[in-house]
Amino acid sequence: MKRTMAFAVVAMFLIVGTVATAVASSKSNRINTHYVPPKNALHQQIYLQLQERRSLEKLKEFLSPFRLPRTLDISLAGCDGEADAFYEDAAITICYEYLNELWENRPEKTTPSGIAPVDTVIGPLVDTTLHEFAHALFDMLKLPVLGPEETAADMVAAYIYLQLRGDEAHRLISGTVYAYSNEAKNRTAPLKLKEFADVHGTPEQRAYNLLCIAYGADAQLFGDFVSKGYLPERRAEFCYEEYEQIQDAFEQLITPHIDRALAEKIMNKNWLPDRNQPILRR
Repeated sequence: MKRTMAFAVVAMFLIVGTVATAVASSKSNRINTHYVPPKNALHQQIYLQLQERRSLEKLKEFLSPFRLPRTLDISLAGCDGEADAFYEDAAITICYEYLNELWENRPEKTTPSGIAPVDTVIGPLVDTTLHEFAHALFDMLKLPVLGPEETAADMVAAYIYLQLRGDEAHRLISGTVYAYSNEAKNRTAPLKLKEFADVHGTPEQRAYNLLCIAYGADAQLFGDFVSKGYLPERRAEFCYEEYEQIQDAFEQLITPHIDRALAEKIMNKNWLPDRNQPILRR
């Protein structure tokens, strides 16, 4: 055997052995959740109602199949006026301000395209939370990321909830795209050139990417995205290839860190509230 080939074989076994050891030392259900009392009295009802509905406990259950090398903390907390969510040092923070913003921007009734008000809150909330969870996976599992990490996190988040039962996946995608479209529609001034330098894509770009990966996953289930003109046919033609790229990367890099049997049970459950259920009471 040539020296270069021998080196390659040895390197392969070292890499496989390292991955196997890392997976073996990781554990599923390594997530702690925290409801941090809000500093702002206006967020008190959000805080109480999310506790009442056991929102973080449900999120912990949903993410329980992932095997993590150490504990991940997920907190609902006040962020001093910033409507945001972020990951840092094995901790995800979802701001009450962000939840309040989603609630205030929801439509008063079901949209002409059939998106229920509750889905315009739940959709982007799930998407954003899983986006931050993707950052946690990249960091904690030391995963390679080729390309902008923010775009990769968007794709991982969407891929995860696209594995849910058809109707629920459609509701989440539709609600999230509504939020992005609403953000773009309510922009007070045209984007300046330097704003395209942001690590995140524009709301329009992120919406089209979501529509495409969904259509690529199931052209029948998400066919209305094309027939109603939300996703241009020129982009839709190759969306199955975009989905397959994400699927291949997920299967190789993330699936080895998932309890498959537990994941199957989780994905077969109903997770979303009834379409007519108010997300928050005021």
